[in-house]
Amino acid sequence: MSKLRLRYQTLEFDLDDIHIRTLRDNQQFDDPDGEAEDLGISSAAWPLFGVLWAAGTVLADRMWTQDTEGKRILEVGCGIALASIVLNHRKADITATDRHPEAEAFLRENARINDDPEIPFVRVGWTDPPSDLGLFDLIIGSDLLYERAHVEALSDFIEQHAKPVCEVVIIDPGRGESARFSRRMEGYGFTVTRESVNDPPSEERGFVGHVLSLRRGEAA
Repeated sequence: MSKLRLRYQTLEFDLDDIHIRTLRDNQQFDDPDGEAEDLGISSAAWPLFGVLWAAGTVLADRMWTQDTEGKRILEVGCGIALASIVLNHRKADITATDRHPEAEAFLRENARINDDPEIPFVRVGWTDPPSDLGLFDLIIGSDLLYERAHVEALSDFIEQHAKPVCEVVIIDPGRGESARFSRRMEGYGFTVTRESVNDPPSEERGFVGHVLSLRRGEAA
């Protein structure tokens, strides 16, 4: 039986409520078969997927008003995947990805408690062999650049799944790697716009960092 302690929250998006189940906090851990350990996920890093981070709420807020008509959308490193849950609630064509072995189960449960259809999910790491995910019109993610090695891995993964005409939205809390990431994406033909966000952390959805908006082709 799982030893995890859970938390249930309701978040307001305009007049709609989105319900989410997360881990109680970032001290939770349950890897009895060593599946996460085999993937190189330490006990300290294990719970990070299942906590709602400020960057994730900023991305979800953006996706609540994002133009999704006719777009195939991919969330990378989704974690608890609030943005995917919001997009799914809006009936957008969203696919979520993460390498954590528990991410899919939480995603499935969160779709269920919102009375929404299941969200397509693929468990994949950014350096895994090429998958059959295909190409996307819009690629999104939040708080992904927390290690130097992630810059190359993430940018290459995005390029692997970006259509020639593509938009990318990354929410970054200022961990120091966004400039390198932006330069690498410019090498792939994207135009990068950087927007500062400074909402006081005391507020419910407070966030200090940047929104990186990348466009290529007609999307630029």
